[in-house]
Amino acid sequence: MKWNQLNSEQALEAIKEHSADKAIIIFKHSTRCPVSQMALSWFERSWKEEEMKGVEPYFLDLISYRPVSGKVAEIFNVQHESPQLLLIRNGKCTYHRSHSNISYKELQKELG
Repeated sequence: MKWNQLNSEQALEAIKEHSADKAIIIFKHSTRCPVSQMALSWFERSWKEEEMKGVEPYFLDLISYRPVSGKVAEIFNVQHESPQLLLIRNGKCTYHRSHSNISYKELQKELG
């Protein structure tokens, strides 16, 4: 799986604008949390490029970029959690899950 790195507040504005043309996912990950590592591993192993051609994935290391993580919660009106998966469409978070509720299959259903 090839992640785009989310490491600035300016990138969030670009993501918001770009989500008008393409579905965007943001995976918020804590490098210090074993639950986050497990959720990330399950998600990455499930990911199939051919199924997700219309989706652009972003990875946020929330330990290294804590202010960006806070901005994600603010801009997309979601409570901060970790790990957390957000689906962004047309500038808004239309779906989000955290911890063991992060599911590739559910994301696929949500994408239609």
